[in-house]
Amino acid sequence: MDRRNFLKLTSASLAASAINTTSGKAQKPQLPHFKAKAKSVIYLCQSGGPSHIDLFDYHPEMKKMHGKELPDSVRNGQRVTGMTAGQKSFPVCAPIKPFKQYGQSGTWVSDFLPHIGSIADDICVIKSMHTEAINHDPGITFMNTGSQFPGMPSMGAWLDYGLGSKNKNMPGYVVLLSQGTGKNPGQPIFSRLWGSGFLPSVHQGVQLRSQGDAVLFLNDPAGIQRKNRRMMLDNLKKLNEIRYSKTGDSEIKTRIDQYEMAYRMQVSAPEISDISKEPESTFKLYGEDARKPGTYAYNCLLARRMIERDVRMVQLFHRGWDQHGSLMPHLTNQCKNVDQASAALVKDLKQRGLLDETLIVWSGEFGRSSYSQGKLGNGRDHHGRCFSSWVAGGGIKGGITYGQTDEFAYNYVENPVTFNDLNATLLHCLGIDHERFSVKFQGLDSRLTGVEECHVVKGILK
Repeated sequence: MDRRNFLKLTSASLAASAINTTSGKAQKPQLPHFKAKAKSVIYLCQSGGPSHIDLFDYHPEMKKMHGKELPDSVRNGQRVTGMTAGQKSFPVCAPIKPFKQYGQSGTWVSDFLPHIGSIADDICVIKSMHTEAINHDPGITFMNTGSQFPGMPSMGAWLDYGLGSKNKNMPGYVVLLSQGTGKNPGQPIFSRLWGSGFLPSVHQGVQLRSQGDAVLFLNDPAGIQRKNRRMMLDNLKKLNEIRYSKTGDSEIKTRIDQYEMAYRMQVSAPEISDISKEPESTFKLYGEDARKPGTYAYNCLLARRMIERDVRMVQLFHRGWDQHGSLMPHLTNQCKNVDQASAALVKDLKQRGLLDETLIVWSGEFGRSSYSQGKLGNGRDHHGRCFSSWVAGGGIKGGITYGQTDEFAYNYVENPVTFNDLNATLLHCLGIDHERFSVKFQGLDSRLTGVEECHVVKGILK
């Protein structure tokens, strides 16, 4: 072997070693760590920041303060966004619709969400969620990856990497997008939110489209028979394996795997998205919007169909919750988009015996301010100090609220929960110890739950 070829081969071997260490292949854990309560996750991501004050966090005292100045002792010097930092006045804006108590639990839910109220005994409302992020991009990035900085793996990628999927004909992590009729257009959604970061890219989320083919280029070109496609892929695999043996590039392995997945999805994806055989009772449950591809209700129905077929994680991103102005009409429309279908998903999984093994999360990246942005009742600014999310399903207590906020729904006062606490709890329900589920990256044992201390929220577990 001459010097040139020797250096070429050794450098390729070193590169392969570095790639495998970075991607986590050399240290992939044996999961689950213990018996799991849940097998899969449906994450209903409400992009833009739903108003916890108007939806879940009921404080009747706010009515007495409506229109009066928010006390300085409540804000306590906390930063606000540039959109309201220049306001001379911060008038308290009480909830714009009444609340009612629902179920045996007596959970308070706004009249904006009567259908979600009907599942009060099946869900856990966490009122003490909080985040340091006060702008959308770092907020939703932290929500999905455990870090405000782009480039880290998403939760779905971590789950697919660690647990895989029992359905070999579908990706382990599927993403569906919808636009609400609240603020339109809503905040931008970036594919890195379901990316794989430093994990092998085979674990990134696969977005299914709402119009035309569910996945672009999934169908064979006209005139190509399936046996010819199989022959082409077999030959292409041989060429890619030859290249991999020379370079050790893990992305070549990913390419091989993705070609095979696409081949299998040519049969499975159209079947999942074909709702023509669903009974009329399904559309009565989810609402007529469930017949329309691209709507939130349609995506909730697809999520149930995918969970039935053992997809590990389905994530819905629904835009339009950013009500800086036109609070009443925009929030009314946005709640109509999601209320019935969100509740229907819980009811549907329950009646099919799937709720006990499926985790459902409903959350935005932060909440909204208890003071008005602009004139009284016009809108609400971003607010991360406290907000509300709800969870249900495998391993989670139903019919409870967790955490408390002050009388202005401005600060948490009991049992604060961060997204990393919540993610640690979800992993626990899936049989994973979040502290032991890590990959060496840039000298750190990197985790979904980050490097700062966080805890499983035991108070919401069965």
